[in-house]
Amino acid sequence: MARTWLLQPGRPGFWRSLPSDADVVVLDIEDGLPAAEKPAGRRAVAEWLYGDGSAWVRISSAGTPDWHADLDVVAAAPGLRGIMLAKVESAHDVVATAQRLPAGTPVVALIESALGIESALEIARSCARIAFGIGDFRRDTGMCADPMVLAYPRARLVIASRAAGLPAPIDGPTLRINAAELPRDTEVAKAAGMTGRLCLDGEHAGTINALMSPSSDEIDSARATLARLDAPTSQYDGSAGPTRARAEAILDLAAKLGVLSDSPAAPSNLQW
Repeated sequence: MARTWLLQPGRPGFWRSLPSDADVVVLDIEDGLPAAEKPAGRRAVAEWLYGDGSAWVRISSAGTPDWHADLDVVAAAPGLRGIMLAKVESAHDVVATAQRLPAGTPVVALIESALGIESALEIARSCARIAFGIGDFRRDTGMCADPMVLAYPRARLVIASRAAGLPAPIDGPTLRINAAELPRDTEVAKAAGMTGRLCLDGEHAGTINALMSPSSDEIDSARATLARLDAPTSQYDGSAGPTRARAEAILDLAAKLGVLSDSPAAPSNLQW
């Protein structure tokens, strides 16, 4: 259900500026920290999670020395909500990580390469949700950021998630320097069938949450569709089953997110 996954660099003092609008906070001890800062970052995150703090953690790619070091300090922490695993290219990467964690700890697989995209279904069958690491994927493939160019990898992740019975995937972030493109990027992700986005700036969370939630127009249209289908003399285009299912899905999501006028407000930090 989570729409915004805020990557918060885990350097000492990070807890002083944690925002409240993001659905999920992911303390980043992978690419969010330069190599020289990783040891101090690990200690800061571990102290937080062994104290009163609670969050997800992004860790380094499976089998690397940093992966071992990351898991050594956070795996047993009582405040660990889940792991976001970087640069996943096979189900083995997820399984090896899960074996180092308490049973039931969710793992989000961050797919960031051509091999990862081609292994998307296998990976999806091994994890709790998948996410698209656009920056590293573009570096690996040489693709540009144009939505048409990235339509194929996004579609692969959406289809793999559905085939594996997972929630829809999490799209990559909008860089701070490209903040003006945030609404467009979020609409692209939503149109592709994704239901969440990575986030590098807490101030982006409100926009992402609003645009990833069903709009008032979508809710009104879904209600009108169901009313029309339930009418005794209803006429419709195409098959009634898929039309009804789409309308019901919009209203169900809106209810869960607390954006229906007759639904209670959802918590500001979903952590689902």
